[in-house]
Amino acid sequence: MMLEVTDGTFEAEILQSEIPALVDFWAPWCSPCKMVGPIIEQLSTEFAGQVKIAKMNVDQAPMTPTRYGIRGIPTVILFKGGQEVDKIVGAVPKNKFVDLIKKHL
Repeated sequence: MMLEVTDGTFEAEILQSEIPALVDFWAPWCSPCKMVGPIIEQLSTEFAGQVKIAKMNVDQAPMTPTRYGIRGIPTVILFKGGQEVDKIVGAVPKNKFVDLIKKHL
């Protein structure tokens, strides 16, 4: 089950996470986001227990993306210990996300 975070739950779910947390910032109207979405779903299964995987709808939660300077979506950010440690902007192949995660495990 994919975790959905909001401006209200972001700090508790992501910044205070005991394990690294990968957040997919997306919107329903974004075509490239539709390509990345299924990849993020797969990663949530493959890295279950190692990395917390979440999605954040930027239309419903505008404050957090603004705080992290997100101008284009999809943007995927990896947080570790409450800090942004890595980022991918745009639709990229699954192996790029896997490499990003493994680099920080």
